This record gives sequence, C-alpha cells and structure tokens, in this order.
Amino acid sequence: MSINKVILIGNVGREPQVRYFDTGSAVASFTLATTERGYTMQSGTTVPDRTEWHNIVFWGKIAETVEKYVHKGDRIYVEGKLRYRTYDDQNGIRRTVCEVYADTLELLSPRPAAAGGAAEVPVNENLTADDLK
Repeated sequence: MSINKVILIGNVGREPQVRYFDTGSAVASFTLATTERGYTMQSGTTVPDRTEWHNIVFWGKIAETVEKYVHKGDRIYVEGKLRYRTYDDQNGIRRTVCEVYADTLELLSPRPAAAGGAAEVPVNENLTADDLK
C-alpha cells in the first residue's frame, strides 16, 4: 500500500488564476507559503525563518469556489496529493514542476462583514470535492 497525501496551512501568495475549458469545467491555481519559525540555539546561533512555496491546483466546482473566496494573503488549510509534471520552456529546456492537486479547502482568514452584518463566508468553511458535486 502507498499513500500520497499533503496537508498544508499557509498564506496565499498571489491571487488565484482561474481558467475555464470549453466543457465548462474550471481549474484554479495559486501559490501558498508555509513558514517554519526561526529560533536561537543554546550556543547563541540564530536559525532564521524558513519559507517554502507550494503550487496549489484545484479542479471543478471547488475551483469556482476558490475564484470567489480565496485572495492573496488569506490563511487557508489545504489537503491533496503531490503531482509532478514536465514542460519545455521558451528556450527548449525541459522543466519539472511539483504541484499539490488539492481536494479539500478550509478558509481560516476571517471575512469582512457584509452589509447585513453577516460574514461573506463562514470562517472555517470546510469544502471538499465531494461536497460540490
């Protein structure tokens, strides 16, 4: 048996890019930053913060939800699996990119109050691909 599962909590690095195909299905992609806090060892050596950047991809109805509610700087929880793909860049050099094909999204950032005083989206809304079918 093997498992390919990724769980990330971090901040959205850029506005999601959403594309629609002729079939009507959507794909949303954006970067997510996760940071391990730095510390000082007993010897006095300081270890700085370490930030990792992850490429996140959502498909289908959940991608449409991302388009509406996820914005740069938002704190989110994502579950998915790692996928690698290769492509040739403008100079003909083969590149490999690692992406998280996500299927679960939880919004952790509070939303500003709407006109009626209610939040636009409930905080900690937990959406999965199955919920949106």
